[in-house]
Amino acid sequence: MKALNDLYIFVETAKHGSFSKAAHAADVTPAAVSAAIKRLETQLDVALFIRSTRNLRLTHEGETLLEKASQALNTIQEGIDHISQTQGEIGGHIMLSAPSDFGRHLLLGWLEEFTDIYPHIQITLELSDGVSNLYNKPIDMAIRYGVPPDSRLVALPLCTRNRRIACATPSYLDKRPPISHPKDLIEHNCLCFQLASSTDNHWSFMRDGDSETITVSGHFNANDGEAVHQWALKGKGVIYKSLVDMSRDLFTQRLHPLLLDWKTEPCPLYVVCADRRLLNPTTKTLHEFLRLKCEKVLTEAEQYLTENYYSPK
Repeated sequence: MKALNDLYIFVETAKHGSFSKAAHAADVTPAAVSAAIKRLETQLDVALFIRSTRNLRLTHEGETLLEKASQALNTIQEGIDHISQTQGEIGGHIMLSAPSDFGRHLLLGWLEEFTDIYPHIQITLELSDGVSNLYNKPIDMAIRYGVPPDSRLVALPLCTRNRRIACATPSYLDKRPPISHPKDLIEHNCLCFQLASSTDNHWSFMRDGDSETITVSGHFNANDGEAVHQWALKGKGVIYKSLVDMSRDLFTQRLHPLLLDWKTEPCPLYVVCADRRLLNPTTKTLHEFLRLKCEKVLTEAEQYLTENYYSPK
């Protein structure tokens, strides 16, 4: 920023034709003005002013620099003014990252609705089940399952009541032994999600103080939640996934819920970002919009289970 400040002092000096007047305008000392001009002249290896005891005039090189520096400083000021004026507006560009399954089945439609309401917003969506490094990638907001382990991240709740649910297609269940206890899953083809080198094949259930963690296995594992979801819909096995993600398939009875008399693992949803300064009016509005959407889907799913089966504990 010192170089910009030096250019500003140079322009003020040329405008006023005096070091002392420029110093007064820039609220610095005449010595600071002289030092700024000397830095520019040394950097450019030219004289910018011809000095005398009474007069101060620009050289040819100084006139050239004055024209370009004035244009540059005006452009910078316009940018600063624009940012200041739009701080309270809903608009601009958001880079958003989200899990693949949640993104494809729920988020895409919600974002379309959001931009219909706020047409001055542009969204770039990255769908991936990998955990993006928010410090190295230009991502404004990331939707993630679970409480972020990195305490430096700013975490805003989307749906903290969300839990996992075990389910499978009626066609799969018709051909297999009944599932009335978590241990019955050992005899079934279970579809597991992988993240990096870790496979999510330890499924936990709780009831009346009793806890069961079952190590499941099956023919298919994938590092993409959408792939696991599609295998479940094709009747390839049992899935243990977020209730929010599974809601539509439960409503349409494409999937049948299992073990509802057991409490399942929490699966809270959060929006995270790397810096609180990224929480401007636009990102805050998007977060609140998505929070209401998630809560609505979860409430409807819980109500559906209550009315058609029985209330999960």
